[in-house]
Amino acid sequence: MLNELYQSLDPVAISAGPITIYWYGIAYIVGAIITGVVMYRTQRRWGLNLTIDDLVSVVVGVVFGLIIGARLFYVVFYGDGYYLAHPLEVFAVNEGGMSFHGGLVGGIVGGTIACRIYKISAWTVADLAVCGAPLALMFGRFANFVNGELWGKPTDLPWGVVFGGAAGTMPRHPSQLYEALLEGLVLFCVLQILSRRKPVLPQGTFMGVFVMGYGIVRFLVEFVRVPDAQLGYLLGGVITMGQLLSLPLVVAGAVLIVYAQRKARPQCDYLEK
Repeated sequence: MLNELYQSLDPVAISAGPITIYWYGIAYIVGAIITGVVMYRTQRRWGLNLTIDDLVSVVVGVVFGLIIGARLFYVVFYGDGYYLAHPLEVFAVNEGGMSFHGGLVGGIVGGTIACRIYKISAWTVADLAVCGAPLALMFGRFANFVNGELWGKPTDLPWGVVFGGAAGTMPRHPSQLYEALLEGLVLFCVLQILSRRKPVLPQGTFMGVFVMGYGIVRFLVEFVRVPDAQLGYLLGGVITMGQLLSLPLVVAGAVLIVYAQRKARPQCDYLEK
């Protein structure tokens, strides 16, 4: 049974003396590596001839920006004053508390800085990155499931999961797995199909599809996901913070797709002028 399987999962992957490694951290590392591999394979298919060193440097910049941005957004938008009273807890990332929306912003900033240094078009790198990013999201959601966090509302569906603890003993929607499937595997497949089109779609198109796709999926899944306890529902009890932050992504993604098609700058024009 899925319920029994989950109850046996431990958020700690490795514990040896003072060293403790969590599945959450492993998910970030594996996600970064897989994203880098997909970026390299995709750029070869597009004929860009970027070096592995270039891509590794950019990925490192993106990861640092992602972690910082994800944590800051969570502290600001989801903390509800808790971190003002406990400032040192801001650095306790091993306990969870990361925001995708902040990670997206931070990753873009970190990647852009790296692209500036290596004189590579940030648009092309962004398109390459989002072709692999959904798999990183998928591993992140698996880690959320292992941690027993971000669970869904009660359900009587046969795949309902009992998380225990603060979630109680009633079966709940495994919303983490819904997101792993939709914003992870499904979005990855969509972007892979698009990335194989000839001629290659213009710069910015893949970023637009990713941002809009994530926004749509996150907005819908929030209907079966329990909002953060410290915030609850907003705007008259009908919308969550996750939905509030996702709506701009849908609009921004659609605008970016239209802009990319009108500008129609080819991916092969990847060096900054």
